Amino acid sequence: MSTMHVTLEPGNIHDLDSVMAVMDEGFDATFGEAWTAAQCAGLLPMPGVWLTLARAGDEVVGFALSRIVLREAELLLLAVRPSWHRQGIGTQLVDSFVRSAFSRGAERLHLEVREGNRAVNLYKQVGFSEVGRRRNYYSGARGEVYDALTFSKLLNG
Repeated sequence: MSTMHVTLEPGNIHDLDSVMAVMDEGFDATFGEAWTAAQCAGLLPMPGVWLTLARAGDEVVGFALSRIVLREAELLLLAVRPSWHRQGIGTQLVDSFVRSAFSRGAERLHLEVREGNRAVNLYKQVGFSEVGRRRNYYSGARGEVYDALTFSKLLNG
């Protein structure tokens, strides 16, 4: 566990290799949640999409990928390197998503997470409420399936 100071900064398509390295470490392949580089590369240049990086010095230790359409914003991906877990980086990234979405005009926030993912507790702690379930949404590496939980949060000025 490191004690180096972590800063948040905007990212872009040029940070894709760093994002993929974090995703490879941060998402367990057992659950089939990680995105491919092509999926990320295809989304990053789209209007309303933004990437936030968590850096410790020159190292990207976490990221959040988000988008806004009209008045609704979605946290698409969030990952933190396991060696940096339990240091508040996930909370910082979610808080940054909420602030950025609000500043971009969002009135409602959305996210989806695999049932059983420990990030569920983080999302509840920062005010998201479970609003739905997608049965058998994620396909695991050995053919098993997992539900996706959908969460929402209303923003008020």
